[in-house]
Amino acid sequence: MSANNERLRRARKVRMKIRELGTTRLCVHRTPRHMYAQVTTADGSQVLATASTLDKELRQGATGNVDAAKKVGQLIAERAKAAGVEQVAFDRSGYRYHGRVQALADAAREAGLQF
Repeated sequence: MSANNERLRRARKVRMKIRELGTTRLCVHRTPRHMYAQVTTADGSQVLATASTLDKELRQGATGNVDAAKKVGQLIAERAKAAGVEQVAFDRSGYRYHGRVQALADAAREAGLQF
């Protein structure tokens, strides 16, 4: 199995558990250059809020480091709260809870999201 297939297998397990619980989820995707985050409904049919390093406010400077991930976390928390979402389940998409993924989650918690 390749590393990406293993990551997708882990992600599938987590998503099924979140769907079972029926909570809104905060999904994270990372690439070497950018970080993406979106808040979706429990079944994944509707996106409630999005943020990424491609947004105009975050595009200046480096976009693939921990500082950029913190900014994305703050922005997604603000947009989720504006959409009326306070409680989410964190879907790390099979990535290790480490580095940029952890920085995004910590920044979202500090900005007021609960998970």
